[in-house]
Amino acid sequence: MDMQERFHETGNPMFNDNALKLGVFGTNCSNACAITTAESTFEPTFEHNVKIAQQLEAAGWECMVPIARWRGFGGETNFNGTNMETFTWAAAMAAVTTKLQFFSTTHVPTIHPIVAAKMATTIDHISKGRFGLNLVTGWFTPEMEMFGREMMEHDQRYEYADEWMDIVAALWARNGVDYNGDFHKTKDAVMEPKPYNKAGRPVMICAGSSGKGLDFTAKHCDFNFGFMQDMEKGAAWVKHVKELARSKFGRELGTFTSCPVIVRETEKEAREYYDYYVKEKGDRVACDNLADVLQVQSQNHSAEMYEKFKERFIAGWGGFPLIGSPEQVAQGLIDLKKTGVDGTLLTMVDYNEELPFFNERVMPLLKQAGLRN
Repeated sequence: MDMQERFHETGNPMFNDNALKLGVFGTNCSNACAITTAESTFEPTFEHNVKIAQQLEAAGWECMVPIARWRGFGGETNFNGTNMETFTWAAAMAAVTTKLQFFSTTHVPTIHPIVAAKMATTIDHISKGRFGLNLVTGWFTPEMEMFGREMMEHDQRYEYADEWMDIVAALWARNGVDYNGDFHKTKDAVMEPKPYNKAGRPVMICAGSSGKGLDFTAKHCDFNFGFMQDMEKGAAWVKHVKELARSKFGRELGTFTSCPVIVRETEKEAREYYDYYVKEKGDRVACDNLADVLQVQSQNHSAEMYEKFKERFIAGWGGFPLIGSPEQVAQGLIDLKKTGVDGTLLTMVDYNEELPFFNERVMPLLKQAGLRN
């Protein structure tokens, strides 16, 4: 039995029978994923996050994924500058819910692998197996400098993360872990309890897209997270990462993407709101600051890609926009599934105000199409 089958047998939400898994992204941070000054009732508070989680659970969504952020990106919004730390967030959210999967997004250079392994296992028990890790190698230099860490070269960051993950995985499986790597050393490391999830570890995702990043993801993780430029390129990405994982590591690798969603009664209303919050109210200074760091450090986004897709970054961190009536948005998600992708994180300007309409009008159409049970 492979790892995906084990997760399915344990009833983990990320491996249920829904053809297209759904989650939300970034609700622990100010502005979430929309780099805009447009009016919103959303605040990155525990109370708001619980309300969102309750709506998601009632409608049968799978997960919530936070953004690991330690400082904002400036501009008028200081985008993401107010934020909740993701391990404590996930523990609290898991304690007041019963169905959703919660991830902790972590920059691996900011936390020791023994501490991370213990915290992950603790939340796995609190959630009764509904916990996962979103692994990030650290790409925002000012944040790394806050921790007194020099920014490592791109490929070196994944070599560091590979050792980090070796220790974490070993501690989830056994005690008496000795490790003598280039970056990490442990002696007789122990950890009890072991993970609650009967698969033996939490679900893991990573957005690595470079050669080193994809190898790391295919070796260690269950899902590769990627941004689609269009459906054709998205289908090629899905095919590539799945074939890589099978051929190089003998593993099955799922895929997740992200989509800002603007759904209104009519296409005209939806496009007018998109133009308002993106073109009229977009915080271009914060967006440019974010892009400058991404281009230099992450190797996930080129300058040419950013200029071509700047509106998408403002709309929702570069995700593929779904804009229109309930029927049009549902069709967009149907088309998305045709690429082979396993799921998508949806982003909204105002989760509190927009989720009820999506759940009422779009979810039934996805059920009719066979994407949701």
